[in-house]
Amino acid sequence: MALVLTDEMKEAINGALAARVPLLVAANDAQGQPYVSLRGSAQVHSDDQVAMWIRNVDGTTANGIKSNNKVSLFYRNPETRLSFQMQGRAQLVTDKALEDAIWNATPEAERNADADRKGGAMLVDIDRVIQRNQVVLSRD
Repeated sequence: MALVLTDEMKEAINGALAARVPLLVAANDAQGQPYVSLRGSAQVHSDDQVAMWIRNVDGTTANGIKSNNKVSLFYRNPETRLSFQMQGRAQLVTDKALEDAIWNATPEAERNADADRKGGAMLVDIDRVIQRNQVVLSRD
């Protein structure tokens, strides 16, 4: 079954950094311990994928998804009261054209934080979206 993020969700994700509510990404580190980080570079890549620029491809998130690619992304805007969680499978991007597309779609402030472009792209295939403790979208 196809999973398609709603227009409201897409707009929220793409505008998260500008709204000062970057997405929270939860993954497991290389030792299997939970790890969370804020990602201002998160962007909708397709109807069922979220991409982000990872400044350090040898960092905790990047190394963690190599052994366990399951991640959770959380969006919450206290002003609009919109919140949702996405669960999916992450991968580091190895295709140069796809990496370039994600880099070019990354907000300027995030690109400036990696001005030498030493990082890499991560792509998450979304499997479920949860709102108000209910699965509202699912690939299942």
